[in-house]
Amino acid sequence: MGSVFIFLGLLIFCAHLFAAIFSRQRIPDVLLLLGIGILVGPIFHWVNPDELGKMGSALASITLLFILFDSGVDISIDAIRRYWKGMVEVTLLSFLLSWGATMLVSTLAFGMEWGSAALLGTIVSGTAAAIVIPLVRQMKASEGTRTVLTLESALSGVLCIVLTLCLLDGMRMGSLSAGQMIGRVLASLLMAMIIGVIGGIVWAGLLERVRKIQNSMFLTPAFVFVIYGLADALGYSGPIAALAFGIVLGNTGYFEVSFLRKMRLGNMRPLVAEEKSFFKEIVFVLKTVFFVYIGISMPFNDGQSLLYGLAVAAAIAVVRFVLVEIVGRKNTRTDRIVVGIMCPKGLVSAILASIPEQLNESMGYNVIPGATTIKYTAYSVIFFSIIITSLLVLCTRRILIADSKENQEKSEKSDCPEIPDHSENNLNQ
Repeated sequence: MGSVFIFLGLLIFCAHLFAAIFSRQRIPDVLLLLGIGILVGPIFHWVNPDELGKMGSALASITLLFILFDSGVDISIDAIRRYWKGMVEVTLLSFLLSWGATMLVSTLAFGMEWGSAALLGTIVSGTAAAIVIPLVRQMKASEGTRTVLTLESALSGVLCIVLTLCLLDGMRMGSLSAGQMIGRVLASLLMAMIIGVIGGIVWAGLLERVRKIQNSMFLTPAFVFVIYGLADALGYSGPIAALAFGIVLGNTGYFEVSFLRKMRLGNMRPLVAEEKSFFKEIVFVLKTVFFVYIGISMPFNDGQSLLYGLAVAAAIAVVRFVLVEIVGRKNTRTDRIVVGIMCPKGLVSAILASIPEQLNESMGYNVIPGATTIKYTAYSVIFFSIIITSLLVLCTRRILIADSKENQEKSEKSDCPEIPDHSENNLNQ
């Protein structure tokens, strides 16, 4: 156990070092964390992913919960009202383009069956909140772009989860209804939002009393667990419930309701700076451990899946820039670049990738053809999509810095009053 604690301690130190490297060199820290996982797992075989058992999926769920809650706290309701149309447009078009590109590459290039290709597409067509949100925060994109990409990463994850489960049910039962799929998506979104909003209103009304309890800092994360678990147990989206809960706590002024006073809950209180900082530290540690786990789980002994994953990740990166041409012509060059390079896959895809194989094992026969190939291909897509995003961040660094300086100079000039030149008049006088 001593070596385990030494490794975890050094890992946290390395994570802070990698974050500093990213702030200066724009080398994404998640790529370096993946590298540590690859060294520990596939290369030196110090850790086997099978030894971790269910810890991996639990770690992924907890990481997703805290990332979406933390990002929800930072989202302004005013920003959502201003940019909701762009968010819906980007989310749906990005998902459909990525899904179509994955299916075409999988079927035409690699001969995968259409059902399995469609399933792989739903698994990997979302964007990773754990990567997108930190990257966007540090790349100085506009508020609108940050809001759109943050909400896209959350909503596309819901689409991945719901559509994958619908396809699995349809393939298991031998039939699939488009209306049923749409209904499940809407129900999962709306009901999860209702649970998160109600939970947020109640907790914001209790915060004033909760803070009087000794060692109460962990009570808000505990309540996030309750909200997430309740939504998930009812068959709705736990991640969206956590996101909605965070949005309420970050915008309490919009949710002042009279029934709180009747229930004697008190006035609604937002999170204070110390609480927000505490949650961000939790997110930082969880993200660090999770991406090392992804590196440990990489299938480097399966060359075919690696090739499939590289091809699919490249196709998704290409259609991402097609998306920018469709929806981003009126935006600045910086915003178009940031939207175009945000194509990484992450923990939602990693969680969903293992479900087809588990379904085959539980049913006792191959309900899902090529389930193992789907799993390892999805892992490879996650790995290569993060590498592609990292390389694109590095390649566009100079452009983004130049645009930032240019915009800063323009704002400084606009802030300075123009001084009229009266030298000729003075000379005549």
